[in-house]
Amino acid sequence: MSRLVQFISCMYSVSSRVIWRGSPSVSPLLMPLPSGLTCVLAAGKKDLIDLPVLNEDELEEQFVRGSGPGGQATNKTSNCVVLKHIPSGIVVKCHQTRSVDINRKRAREIMREKLDVVYKGELSEVLVKKKESELRKQEKRKKANENLERKKLFKEAMAADSKPGNDTV
Repeated sequence: MSRLVQFISCMYSVSSRVIWRGSPSVSPLLMPLPSGLTCVLAAGKKDLIDLPVLNEDELEEQFVRGSGPGGQATNKTSNCVVLKHIPSGIVVKCHQTRSVDINRKRAREIMREKLDVVYKGELSEVLVKKKESELRKQEKRKKANENLERKKLFKEAMAADSKPGNDTV
């Protein structure tokens, strides 16, 4: 019976998904809490901390029909969110999912990023991270080209050595 209690206490439901907490090697994103529950750490875009706070009084929100593939599901439902920031005039349109709630949240995230770019300019976290990723991509491409060149030169050297008449004894 105590094993059943342990099993049940190792289970915790997060946003309608059940997460099993077994050994610490299961997932680095699960962290035990003092109460025996588990916590999922945020990863990805959530690490942008210094984005401006949205004031709901400055936002104008509309729900319109989306566009693109989807047929009847897209043509009959108004789940596309159009968010306008009145002071700056920035308009964001989000139709990434079929859920209005998720689209509302994502539209606000996009609006925060755009406002960060407008307010901070080149010092914006979004632009800084984008530049860093472009530099990493360029470095990766440069290394790949260098490796290809080395392989090409090596093959040419091997082909020159294997030609008849180049026998050295």
